[in-house]
Amino acid sequence: MRTIPTSELIINSDGSIFHLHIKPEHLADIVILVGDPGRVEMVASYFEEKECNIASREFRTITGKYKGKRMTVISTGIGTDNIDIVVSELDALANIDFETRTEKEQKRQLTLLRLGTSGAIQPDIPLGSFVFARTSIGFDGLLNFYAGRDGVCDLAIEKAFVEHTGWNPQLPAPYFINADEALFEHFKEHTVEGITIAAPGFYGPQGRWLRIAPADKELNAKIESFSYEGRKITNFEMESSALAGLGKLMGHRAGTICTIIAQRAVKDMNTDYKPFVRQMIEMALDRLAML
Repeated sequence: MRTIPTSELIINSDGSIFHLHIKPEHLADIVILVGDPGRVEMVASYFEEKECNIASREFRTITGKYKGKRMTVISTGIGTDNIDIVVSELDALANIDFETRTEKEQKRQLTLLRLGTSGAIQPDIPLGSFVFARTSIGFDGLLNFYAGRDGVCDLAIEKAFVEHTGWNPQLPAPYFINADEALFEHFKEHTVEGITIAAPGFYGPQGRWLRIAPADKELNAKIESFSYEGRKITNFEMESSALAGLGKLMGHRAGTICTIIAQRAVKDMNTDYKPFVRQMIEMALDRLAML
């Protein structure tokens, strides 16, 4: 069995994992991921009791109980690069023995649900909707660095999308990855089914234009017009593909729900979106407590 070297699995002097600064005993089986560290407290305000409250860089973690169900809420910051750190370290906390630096024989499956905000690109998805990313499209290239990528991705829709958009080969190869199907079914009645793009930036990669024009000014129009087996791409955000992909490769149940706060198709934006986010949190907590 492989012994993971200290340069790969970095453990702090207090026994916590390198970036998150939490220990294995701090981690619940149900993990809620949010981007904003300030949103951790919003989620945890619904907990009946709290075990820990740990902050390190943009990563803040609170573990507690909601309706008797133990849950961890943690902030990831923005982007799939941060998801790579968070999910890898959560999996290490669950499935690596820190004493021997080896994988545990008995694996622990986590439920990882990201609650975020997003911009819709189809005109029939109104502001305030909750979109479940049943399929995520990674424009970030992250999953392409991992073995087994083709085994968990939908290669047929990838090929159709690349051909439809005339994909620029200078960009990272897009990957299409499905969320955990059981998790999707659990939230199906409370969300809109989505095909969600995770972009590696907020501006150019999502077709926003301030002073520097996008390389392909028509890319968003091509994205909006793409259809595969009757399904269309619904929204942009920045984390869902890495979460779904790493979760699938590591054997965890993972998915993303986003509140729609921008309507890109009609160029509308709601900056006072906290009430929608709170409604999403309440719905998600109630559903997670039923798992």
